[in-house]
Amino acid sequence: MSMGAGTAQGAEIVVLSTISAKEALIELVPAFERATGHKVSITYAGGPGLTERIRKGTSGDLFIGPEEFSGPLIDEGRLLAGSRTAFARSTTGLAVRAGAPKPDISSAEKLKYVLLAAGTVSYSAGASGINFVRMTDRLGIADVVAAKRVAPRPGELVGAVVARGDADIGVQQFSELLPVAGIQILDPLPAELQETIIYGATAFPQSTQREAAQAFVRFLRSEAARAVLRRKGLDPA
Repeated sequence: MSMGAGTAQGAEIVVLSTISAKEALIELVPAFERATGHKVSITYAGGPGLTERIRKGTSGDLFIGPEEFSGPLIDEGRLLAGSRTAFARSTTGLAVRAGAPKPDISSAEKLKYVLLAAGTVSYSAGASGINFVRMTDRLGIADVVAAKRVAPRPGELVGAVVARGDADIGVQQFSELLPVAGIQILDPLPAELQETIIYGATAFPQSTQREAAQAFVRFLRSEAARAVLRRKGLDPA
């Protein structure tokens, strides 16, 4: 439920965010709190699970995540139509275990060969996984790759699956691959196969801290925030 009560230092903003933005927000939230006196109470979860929680009644002041999840929630009236503000973009990357041979994925045909040759592939049920499944469908190997899938554990980054040797290749946003030790990130996907993931902040209809929430959204688009986003593998919107 939304915790809208203000404090002596300012308002308390309740934020529900997908894990894909977590690394940047870990740094941005304290900076915003210091600058404004507001407090941000933030919960991180995977996109599909968070979406279900919202459908079951969990609420707050802001939802932060890719449009793959905010779009349906807006259509259902669970997020406020017209309130979504984009603040970052991401692309999907591939990774292998540190020390493993680095495959060439510079063209669609080479990528197809690499995925067919891999024994196991890990990808999430989030935006990057959704885009990856579409990509394998375009390559004509969706069923083959799906049969090789090793799903990450609940709340786990895909890179961790690769680092411990449970998957030969991991697929996730660059922002989620960067913080994982024990992997090496491959070159970007071929341009014709790459899909941009757009992150936004969207208000809940039940929000009681609209003004403070909008201040946080403005902060996410500030120059100070843009520098942090870039460092964490996201492109400012």
